[in-house]
Amino acid sequence: MTGIDATNEQIAIRVFGGPSALIEYGGLTFLTDPAFDAPGEYPVGDGRFLTKTAPASVDPADLGPIDVVLLSHDEHPDNLDHSGRALLADVPLVLTTPGGAGRLGGTARPLAPWATIDVPRPDGGTVTVTATPAQHGPDGCEPITGEVVGFVLTAADLPTVYVSGDNASLPVVEKIAARVGPVDTAVLFAGAARTPLFDGALLTLDSAQAAEAAAILGARRVVPVHFDSWGHFTEGRTALVEAFTAAGLIDRLQLA
Repeated sequence: MTGIDATNEQIAIRVFGGPSALIEYGGLTFLTDPAFDAPGEYPVGDGRFLTKTAPASVDPADLGPIDVVLLSHDEHPDNLDHSGRALLADVPLVLTTPGGAGRLGGTARPLAPWATIDVPRPDGGTVTVTATPAQHGPDGCEPITGEVVGFVLTAADLPTVYVSGDNASLPVVEKIAARVGPVDTAVLFAGAARTPLFDGALLTLDSAQAAEAAAILGARRVVPVHFDSWGHFTEGRTALVEAFTAAGLIDRLQLA
C-alpha cells in the first residue's frame, strides 16, 4: 500500500471543529489547540470579541487520556478557551511558545522555532516534535497577534506530520518545506480568518493558499482545521473543496 492510503492507515486524525484535532502517532495521542467551550462571545481585549458559532463535536471528557497537547498559542480564545485550559491540567506535556509556557506554567514546555523534543513512545522508541515558525497575520503582525508556533512530528518508522498552527504566510511554509519537507500529512489551519484589527488582512491561510501550501510541502494528505465554528472565518468547507479541485489536489484533501 502506498501514497495516501498508507498514510491514512498509519496516522489516525479526528477533527472536532475549530482548531482541535486528535492525532494518534507512534502509540501516543496528540491534541491540537483545545477549544471546546459553548457558542458565544469571547473577549480578546480592547472591547473586542470573537464569536463562536457552533459547538465542538466532542466533549473533552470523552477524549480519553491525552499524552501531548500541541498548542500553537495561548492568547486567543479560538485556540485555547476555558475548557481547554482546564484540560491542560491533566495532560503530562504541553508544547507551546516560550511566552505561552511562561504564562501557563504546569506541564507547559517552551519550544521556539526549530527547537526539538523527544517524547518517549510506549514501544520504547521516541517521537521527535520539532517546532516550526508561524506568522499569524500580515508582515509585522507579531507585536499584536503574539508568538505562534507550528509543529512537525517525526519517528523512524512513521510518516511525517506537520501541524501549521495559525499561519498566514506562504513564505513561512516554503522555509518549512525546505527544512523538513516533503511531509506526508499536513494539518493546515485554514478558514481565511479576518478581523477589523488588520483591516481584513488574512490571519490564517485562505483556501487557495492552503492548496498552494499542500503543493509546497509535497503533502500526500491534507487535513484542514480551524475553518468553521467561528464568525471570523470567511471561507469554509465549500471554498476548500473548490480550491483543492482547481489546484488538481482534491484527492489529497481529507475533510471530516
